[in-house]
Amino acid sequence: MGWEALAYWGKDATRLKRLTGGVANDVWSVRIDGRLAIARLGTRSDADLGWEMDLLQHLDRNGMTVPIPIPTVDGRLFVDGLVVMRYLEGGPPETERDWRRVADTLRELHRLTQDWPQRPGWRSSTDLLKADRGTRIDLTAMPAEGVARCRAAWARLAGRPTCVVHGDANPRNILMTEDRVALIDWDESHVDVPDLDLELPHNAADLDPDAWDIAHQASAAWEAAVCWKDDFSVRRLAEVRAV
Repeated sequence: MGWEALAYWGKDATRLKRLTGGVANDVWSVRIDGRLAIARLGTRSDADLGWEMDLLQHLDRNGMTVPIPIPTVDGRLFVDGLVVMRYLEGGPPETERDWRRVADTLRELHRLTQDWPQRPGWRSSTDLLKADRGTRIDLTAMPAEGVARCRAAWARLAGRPTCVVHGDANPRNILMTEDRVALIDWDESHVDVPDLDLELPHNAADLDPDAWDIAHQASAAWEAAVCWKDDFSVRRLAEVRAV
């Protein structure tokens, strides 16, 4: 159906401008019932989208600022891969203080999602100690030596509690104002060890040297595997120590 599905949000629903930054989705600003909103069209399954919408609603109910879904006229939260979400104002973190606020927000996410079910089709970093594939990750496509390095980094996370991680807390996906921090673009969110969210500028999560090393190595290994083989993933793999 594609963008024709936007009609389910009302006869006056209108696309306005394509937005940059999306990799897996086509993202536009839209007008719904006279309000500015954001619409995202992708190929995620209904189960995957249902998981994401449940998560965002849970976080919103518990006081976090996230792009909550706007339902269709008949109450659905997505139609044929199309989701419409509320528009959020803000700018990226810039200072050390900003990043400390981001770290606090990520820790709140982790606190609110302990025992959350895994995103359909996904695997955690520690699952990949044995599994070869999970959603966008295919370890069989990587060189064997690189896989061994990634697994050695993830093995240091084994046995730790899990929760939802945002998975891509870079400045493009953070919208800050004076009174709140909003996390957007939850495409990479899944259940994993929270360390994967805590490799932040200025060591904003206040990790001790050993904890920082674990988070850095595990995050570099994850980003190498999930993006393999673009230039960014090759650079991240180079940061993972040889076994």
